[in-house]
Amino acid sequence: MEKEESINVLGSPLAPCSTTPVTGFFRDGHCNTCAEDHGSHTVCVVTTAEFLAFSKYVGNDLSTPRPEFGFAGLQPGDCWCLCAARFLQAADEGCAPQVNLEATHMRALDIVPLSILKSYAADPA
Repeated sequence: MEKEESINVLGSPLAPCSTTPVTGFFRDGHCNTCAEDHGSHTVCVVTTAEFLAFSKYVGNDLSTPRPEFGFAGLQPGDCWCLCAARFLQAADEGCAPQVNLEATHMRALDIVPLSILKSYAADPA
């Protein structure tokens, strides 16, 4: 699997999203992506209780620990490389979490318009 260029949605080098918990398709702390990343785990979000409940409701339980996979479960405030389509779905439902634009990979723009990402920016650019 070859990583695509590590550039964020603002055109700068991709910043880390989280190493505690470790996130990303490559589990390298960055929202890097590649052709094999069919979910496009490219949007760096700051989770909220509302978003985690929504994600669980729509079938992607991110809050329940899964020790067999080395996954402790996410808590509100954790940063996570989220699938771009799930972020857009949460935005459409009014429960999207904040986004770290500097840590969101440019490939997220294939699915989520920059204007929407900016409207959820943790630190407006």
